[in-house]
Order: sequence, then structure tokens, then C-alpha cells
Amino acid sequence: MRVLIIGVGTRGDVAPYTGLGARIRAAGHEVAIAAHAPYAGLVTDAGLEFRELPGDPAALLGTRNPAAFSAYAGRVVDGIVDAATAGADLLLLGVSASAGYHVAEAMGIPSMGVHLQPVEPTGDFPPVMGAFRRSLGRWGNRAAARLLFAAPSPAHSGSARKLRARLGLAPMSSRAVYRRRESSRWPVFHGYSPSVLPRPADWRTGLEVTGYWWPAPRPGWAPPGDLAAFLDAGPPPVFVGSGSHAGRFTDLALAALRRAGLRGVLQTGVEGHLADGVLGVGEVPHEWLFPRMSALVHHAGAGTTAAGLRAGVPAVTMPVWGDQPLWARRLWLLGAAPAPLAGRVTPQRLARAMADAGACRTRAEEIAGVIAAEDGAAPVVEAVEHACITS
Repeated sequence: MRVLIIGVGTRGDVAPYTGLGARIRAAGHEVAIAAHAPYAGLVTDAGLEFRELPGDPAALLGTRNPAAFSAYAGRVVDGIVDAATAGADLLLLGVSASAGYHVAEAMGIPSMGVHLQPVEPTGDFPPVMGAFRRSLGRWGNRAAARLLFAAPSPAHSGSARKLRARLGLAPMSSRAVYRRRESSRWPVFHGYSPSVLPRPADWRTGLEVTGYWWPAPRPGWAPPGDLAAFLDAGPPPVFVGSGSHAGRFTDLALAALRRAGLRGVLQTGVEGHLADGVLGVGEVPHEWLFPRMSALVHHAGAGTTAAGLRAGVPAVTMPVWGDQPLWARRLWLLGAAPAPLAGRVTPQRLARAMADAGACRTRAEEIAGVIAAEDGAAPVVEAVEHACITS
């Protein structure tokens, strides 16, 4: 069976699919991943076929230009259509690749969701991809999430009517698409640990939480000499990663580390010696780097959160948008991090949180042990095998 995984987004939205794809390939299937050009190496290094999606979502980080987002979403839809028609018997769709649901229908092939975030409606928490930072109550949480699914937005179905017309399908509103997905029990697998975020009891049949999908190892990778030497030269440092907030965040991190008297490894867009006991690095596999750290400072994106828990290292979180507040709160409630830092973060606040993180190490290590016993890819591989038999 030819399996196509569509991973729309930045590195953290693509890397987990490389490990998942490798497991599916090991079961005897052909696997391709459609993603944006900057992440081609992640796919090909895992021994999987790469199919390019146009655009670069990293260029949109920090912008609030609706026209730019709309244009990007349109290009992504075109890319999904092209990637699928290049050959596929089954589509596995990330959260932002829901246009693939219509493409699969037009091609007459099955599809499944492979989500890194829990976007399906539940009373347990507010919609993770909306602007909700606090619970709306169980009824309000579910109602708000249903509205987001029914809205014609790039995050879900986009303009379902236009896409379906282009694909030669009968017209259907985004609300009707959502209802059909629910009534047909369209399968969605969630690639995070139920020990980190339990499966909501009010989810319908077909929505499963499997465990994490870990990025495929990068063959032949070795740490840069300056990084290896830095780690050997002193006690474990604090990792600081900034996502898209490079310049300003570097200054904040340097001031906080200096105030706390801690060494640091910064992945904030600058490289080399930054101050006494502080080294800036480029791309370094988190599975190698994180176990060598004393604490992790980040925005609590799904991938970074997962890698930190896998390493058993406590976190300091500064959530900004999307699913980040959800994962930051979960780390805090689990005892693997101090309370998330919200609002204006000063060097004093960040330094204090870095110091407080040490008390969370034991709990972080306990969670790592639970996660290590899980096999998040196995249920997806089983579903692919079943689709192969029934198709």
C-alpha cells in the first residue's frame, strides 16, 4: 500500500511523522511525506519519499495578516492535491491538512487523521487552536470547538464548497463535513501520551490517544565540536529555545542566566559564544541534547514538550499561542514544570523559574519512565494494515 502522510507546518509538525512513517514502512508499505521544502532533509534522512508542499509557514510566524494566511492556505491545498495525485492508496492527515479529507474522497481512497494536538470538541478543555486561555465550562468548551470546526477556516476544512467543486464533488458546507466525519466515526489517532493528557471520556468512538511518535534518528549525526567541548567543561546547562522570538528572547535569556548564575545553551537564532558559560547553537536533535540539560526553557510547543518529557528534564514554559497554553498547563499540573510564565516576562521572573525547575526533576523522570513503555506508532500501523486488507 502507498501511504501518504501530509504534515503541514513547521519542523515540529513534520518531525514526528518521520518516525511514524518509518514504522509503517517497516511493516512493508511505501511511505511518502508531503511537507514544506525546508523539512525535506528530515523526510529523506528517514528513508522516506518527500513530496513538496508550496510555501513556508515559518515566514508567517509573528504576522497577523489575514491575506497572507489565506494565500498560504490556498497554496497548501494545491500542494495537497498534487501530492496525493502523485500516487497514494491511503492518506494520513495532520491537523492542518484537513483538505486531504476531500481529496481522498475524490480519489476514492481512505483517509485517517494523525493529529499532534487534540482539536476535537471536548468539555475537558477549551479549543486548543483558538484564542481561549481559560475554560469556558464543559458545555462552552464543546460548543466553541464545534463552531471552529464548522467555520470555513484554513485550520480545518478551509472553503469546503470551493475545494469540493474543484474536485468534482457534491457541494457540502464545512458544518456538514464535520457532521459527516462525526457520524461516520472517521478515525483520528493522536500522537501524544495518555499519561500526559488523558483521552477525554466524552470523545466519540474513533478518536484515540496512542502515545508519542518520535522523530526518526538522523543517521551519522554528530554534535559540533564546540558544543561537545562546552558540555564537558562544566555542569549541565539550561536549554533555552525561542521558536520565532529570536532577538528579543536572546537578550532576556542571557540576563536571566546571568542573574541565576547558570550556564546555558541557547537555540534562539544566534550561534557561538554569547557570554561566559553561554553557547548559542543551531539545529541539534533534541533527543541528543535534552538529556544533557538541567532544565528546558521553551514556549511549550507539542514537539518540544514531548522531547523534554522523554528526556526526563523539568521545564520552564512561556506559552504564546495555539496549543502551547494547553501543554504548558499540563506540564505544571503533572509536576514537571513550575507554573507557566504569562504576561510580561522579566529576567528576574525567568531566573526564579529556572531555579524552581530543579524541584520538578523527580516528577519529570517518573513521567519519562511511563512514556518509555508506550508504543504510540503500533495502533497506527495496525490501522494501516487493516485498511490494506479492506481496500
